[in-house]
Amino acid sequence: MKYEVRFHAAAERDIAELLAELAPKAGAATALRFVNRIVDYCLSFETFPERGTRHDDIAPGLRTVGWRRRATIAFEIVGSRVVILRILYAGRTLDLSEEEE
Repeated sequence: MKYEVRFHAAAERDIAELLAELAPKAGAATALRFVNRIVDYCLSFETFPERGTRHDDIAPGLRTVGWRRRATIAFEIVGSRVVILRILYAGRTLDLSEEEE
C-alpha cells in the first residue's frame, strides 16, 4: 500500500526558513539541493511510513525520525496519509501549538 505524503503548513514554513537560513551561507543552489534531499526523504514515507520513534506521550500518533543527524522530522500517520508536521533543523524544538492551524 502506498501512502499519500502531505506537508503541514508548519513543515512548509520550516522548509522555507531553512532555505532562507542556508542560502546566504552556502549559496542558493547548494541550499536548495540540501532542502530537496530532506523533502525527498519525507516523500519516501509513501512506501514505509511506520519508521522512527513513537511519541504518544507527547501527542497520540506522533512519530519522529532523524535525517542524517542534521534534522528531525515529526509526522503522523492518519489512515492512508502521512502528514509531515515539522522539520526541525539545528536544534530547534518541537512546538505542537504551531500545528493547530
